[in-house]
Amino acid sequence: MKIKPFAGVRPPREIAHDVASRPYDVLNSVEAKAEATEKSLLHIIKPEIDFDPIADEHSEPVYNKAVENFKLWQERGWLIQDNAEMYYIYAQTMNGRTQYGLVAAANVDDYMTGKIKKHELTRRDKEDDRMIHVRIQDANIEPVFFAYPDVEEMNNIVENIVKNTEPEYDFVTPDGFGHTFWAIRDDATNARITEIFKSIPALYVADGHHRTAAAARVGAEKRAQNPNHTGDEEYNFFLAVIFPESQLNIIDYNRLVTDLNGLTPTEFLSALSQSFDITDHGTEIYKPNALHNFGMYLDGKWYSLTAKPGTYNDNDPIGVLDVTVLSNLVFDKILNLGDLRTSKRIDFVGGIRGLGELQKRVDSGEMVAAFALYPVTMRQIIDIADSGNIMPPKTTWFEPKLRSGLVIHKLS
Repeated sequence: MKIKPFAGVRPPREIAHDVASRPYDVLNSVEAKAEATEKSLLHIIKPEIDFDPIADEHSEPVYNKAVENFKLWQERGWLIQDNAEMYYIYAQTMNGRTQYGLVAAANVDDYMTGKIKKHELTRRDKEDDRMIHVRIQDANIEPVFFAYPDVEEMNNIVENIVKNTEPEYDFVTPDGFGHTFWAIRDDATNARITEIFKSIPALYVADGHHRTAAAARVGAEKRAQNPNHTGDEEYNFFLAVIFPESQLNIIDYNRLVTDLNGLTPTEFLSALSQSFDITDHGTEIYKPNALHNFGMYLDGKWYSLTAKPGTYNDNDPIGVLDVTVLSNLVFDKILNLGDLRTSKRIDFVGGIRGLGELQKRVDSGEMVAAFALYPVTMRQIIDIADSGNIMPPKTTWFEPKLRSGLVIHKLS
């Protein structure tokens, strides 16, 4: 893999916690406006919040505001470019568990040739929107989230820096997650990291498929516009935080449905019994405890559903996934939901909200049933990406999310 250090644009230490924000795609505009403080990066990544009323996020005035704010933040000294190229380390702590990512500039060619592997489909309209932001800012404002197979030497380098270097930033966000950030200023260490990654066969997109695709497309676009292109220009690279696969935490991504396709709860349970062993857990919330075991909340009760042998294919990288099992045996066979990407009869809820959120939405009458899934593993994601397959929609939920604004990568 080809990665490189870069001269990051980032906030001074004393205001990093004010500038850093949640990513653009985990907040709607109303939430972002309520959350944004004066220096928050949200004014740059969701500039529609600076209009009253909130403007169309895809309108030209909003895009222009994004550029204006990025320039303003630099003029005010809220974002300053480092004077040398370097790698950075970004550590996130959640519930006492810490993961350490290398902040680097990843290579456009590696994405175009499939060395940076994806496991989700992207939508062209979302890619186009992210492309506009990269193009008009001439920068990757927000990072993408990659994984790589563990390398002991790399882990040792990170451990040594964390133990012996003062962090640039160290703060806890309102959600209780810790964010710590180091700059690697030693040239020899930076050079060694570049060499280590040359022997790594692949990187895997964990989160940020649209941002990755958009960044690569902008790089290709700039390449085509430059008659003197060499391949070493900064636009050939984009901002990524790369974590060892063993450290990543994937949580459940659950489902709710609006109806039972005309069946009563009793009839639905009977239909389920053809493919699942069912245990009634009453009002006690049931959390799945293994692959092919599901929790279901229906008609005021929680149930354990365990798929019967022969109803799934553990030898197939897609067939082994519980999202596939549930879709085949329930959503297709019984509920006839159709395409889950477009169906209005289903909703998806990240496990960070807890299983109580599923029960609440069913009890409110908004939904009729909820299904809790056992989380996929990083190994399953890698197997799917290596085989060239694509995961079903809404399969992975990585937590914690990367904080935006700790460092930005300029394309020129």
